Amino acid sequence: MTLLIAAVMIVLLLVGFPMMVPLAVAALAVLVTYYPGDITPAILIQQWIGGVTPAALIAVPMFIFAADIMTRGQAADRLLDMVMSFVGHVRGGLPMTTAVSCTLFGAMSGSTQATVVAIGGPLRPRLLKAGYSDSFTTALIINASDIALLIPPSIGMIVYGVVSGASIGELFLAGVGPGLLILAMFCLYCYFASPAGHDQRPAKAAPAARWRATRRSLLPLGFPLIILGGIYSGVFSPTEAAAVSVLYAAFLEIVVFRELSLADLPKVALSTGLVTAVVFVLVGAGASFSWVISFAQLPQTLLAEVGLNAGSGYWPIMLSISAAFFVGCMFVDPIVVIMILTPIFHPIAVAAGIDPVLVGVVVTLQVAIGSATPPFGCDIFTAIAVFRQPYWTVVRGTPPFIVILLVAALLVLAFPALSLWLRDLAFPT
Repeated sequence: MTLLIAAVMIVLLLVGFPMMVPLAVAALAVLVTYYPGDITPAILIQQWIGGVTPAALIAVPMFIFAADIMTRGQAADRLLDMVMSFVGHVRGGLPMTTAVSCTLFGAMSGSTQATVVAIGGPLRPRLLKAGYSDSFTTALIINASDIALLIPPSIGMIVYGVVSGASIGELFLAGVGPGLLILAMFCLYCYFASPAGHDQRPAKAAPAARWRATRRSLLPLGFPLIILGGIYSGVFSPTEAAAVSVLYAAFLEIVVFRELSLADLPKVALSTGLVTAVVFVLVGAGASFSWVISFAQLPQTLLAEVGLNAGSGYWPIMLSISAAFFVGCMFVDPIVVIMILTPIFHPIAVAAGIDPVLVGVVVTLQVAIGSATPPFGCDIFTAIAVFRQPYWTVVRGTPPFIVILLVAALLVLAFPALSLWLRDLAFPT
């Protein structure tokens, strides 16, 4: 059965079909080959529809819509100006500005692709003009954008929470620590990777200029405050927070900044609809595929063959989870990987007494790393499309950032408090 699934998916991917087709065809091939008279293939449609019905998934198109509105408005530029006023003059200040801005925009959008477009668009020309190589610049943007998967609101965490049943609110809080840790490590690397005098740094901003830049960015910075504050004060749920973020983004860009008009919203909504359709088709296909392999007890068979079970211990289980999700996202979209692998590993981790929120953070961190890792990390191809650069130019500068991310992942595994301290503070036991 494993060979059949692998053969079908590899052949269809090599032929050029999008990922949803290999998932659906492989699931259908298993039912037709191994259960021809027992199960009707129509159940795949039922599972597909069931995969996209959880109410928590409503937050996904909402956050994507809010990110699209901000990408076309002034929010990203105002954040850039504020960060640049504080760190632009120091050694490596421009790369640091990129990393910090990606983190801040990720805290408003939850989308790596939106962050690549919103921050990479204006900052990539500045980095190139300052003398940074194209490979370093592109690698910095796509890897710093992956912090958006950890800093709430994270679309990856929403999907993981839906699949595993873990609290999305707790996952949001637990992602803050690892996200800030990665940001600090990236900034440190940017400092040492930028030789003194290498970049064309502006003069140190005066306090008055910093205050003006900060004041202009206060309203965009209200996004994470509204989202997190509203959720943990009990004013609204994570799904309702997504709807509030859309209203806030529209209010800022249409009423306050006047960068967009009501007539622009249908075009933005169309773009959001296209992205959402792709996401939800992948979620549905992943749900049907996961049901088939669970029905066939394929995960239990594979785990038994490698000897992984609830008694294996913390490190074997967590390292196996890390490796599986990291390698999976090197080849497949993160949402698909989360949908397929979570039902396999999550029950083992919970049975072993490992905090499910910690597991969710590790999973999200690994899919973030894999998304920017060759050969087929999805953010690599986003950068190729957005920046119109060849594949080799995009991937050549990624190894140092991947190493930093892997070190951060090991630190989170070795010291779970890095992730759980804020969750424990908000939800004391």
